[in-house]
Amino acid sequence: MSPSYIKTFDKEGNEITTVGLDRFGFDSRVPLDVLRSLYLRSHYIISNNDTKAIVNLSDKEAEAEHAKLSSGYTLFQPTSIYFPETASVSYSTLSRFPPVKLLPLSQRKRVLVTGGAGFVGSHLVDRLMLLGHEVTVLDNFFTGSKTTVSHWVGHPNFELVRHDVVEPFMIECDQIYHLACPASPPHYQVNAVKTIKTSFMGTLNMLGLAKRTKARFLTSSTSEIYGDPEVHPQHEDYWGHVNPIGPRACYDEGKRVAETLTYGFQRQDGVDVRVARIFNTYGPRMNPYDGRVVSNFIVQALKGEDMTVYGDGTQTRSFQYIHDLIDGLIALMGSDESRPVNIGNGDEFTIGEFAELVREIVEKVQAEDGIPHQKRVEIVHKPMPTDDPQKRRPDTTRAKQSLGWQPRWTARMGIEEMVRYYKAKLAEGDL
Repeated sequence: MSPSYIKTFDKEGNEITTVGLDRFGFDSRVPLDVLRSLYLRSHYIISNNDTKAIVNLSDKEAEAEHAKLSSGYTLFQPTSIYFPETASVSYSTLSRFPPVKLLPLSQRKRVLVTGGAGFVGSHLVDRLMLLGHEVTVLDNFFTGSKTTVSHWVGHPNFELVRHDVVEPFMIECDQIYHLACPASPPHYQVNAVKTIKTSFMGTLNMLGLAKRTKARFLTSSTSEIYGDPEVHPQHEDYWGHVNPIGPRACYDEGKRVAETLTYGFQRQDGVDVRVARIFNTYGPRMNPYDGRVVSNFIVQALKGEDMTVYGDGTQTRSFQYIHDLIDGLIALMGSDESRPVNIGNGDEFTIGEFAELVREIVEKVQAEDGIPHQKRVEIVHKPMPTDDPQKRRPDTTRAKQSLGWQPRWTARMGIEEMVRYYKAKLAEGDL
């Protein structure tokens, strides 16, 4: 029986078949199904001693299972096998790498991505690799994982280096995407001194490298630099309302000082800099236990657990899907815009509304996949964390005017893809 393919539509109702933009003489478009084949790869679930299944699944059942969101690229996927009886996994290597664009040397960039094994970094690496550039990933694996980029290990255009950006690093490069820093509250609060040291020393070291190599430097800042904002929505000229001694200050103030350093190098040494202020982003490969609201809600709903809302649920957030963010980062790197740029989705939800939307989509996916309906999960409330902002929504006027960028993915489309990703991980024993 042929699988039912799931189509994805943007905010205007047009089907999304490619991601990326053609801007500033740089075409970053790649087919969506090729990209999905990289992050929707799953282990083939079989019973022990079923040697025939090892052969047959790679072509038939596994293809049918994943064709709902990605099809036709099994040749470029490993055949890792999950054994439910022993909760063990057998990893294999790729027999062939996905096809990457063959660029002439004059167009091929040597790109360094710090934090490239993290959630955002790994999606950026996939895009840059498919576009034909030479990519070096720097990561200390504090929150990142080798598995997010393991499908590129061994490719002649790819290099993975275990390194902490707090220490100097030397390489020849043309562009630096500086993403290294834990981004979720449980991770950045567990060692506040290390977090602010990473933001300051890591940025200092990478800016020094950019100065030496004359590379273009993009730093990933954050909407957290606005703190608990008194201006709504937040525009780039707003200076913020931040508690400098609170539990979130190690991240908030760390990113603020990273921006200060970046513009110090620009003014003093002429370094070519870009600053992306990233708003709440979600998508596949996000750590399911990093304490962020989207992953929390989806995993709790899939497991049939109560969904936890902190406070009364009236605080608002805006959520952007990972592909929109990567489009924005690459466009910003290629542009002449050196001022800070907000990259986020202006669609605003209360946390209570968002919890209900996630619950609805999880129930829809489970129904489509024939999972028997069980007791509906409840939404429960717990006390609000310290210094948690009440409102968060970007003013993206600058990104639209300077980059020709705007988000394409609706919350419903992005959540459904992420639900299917986590659902597969749950079946494999990864959650």
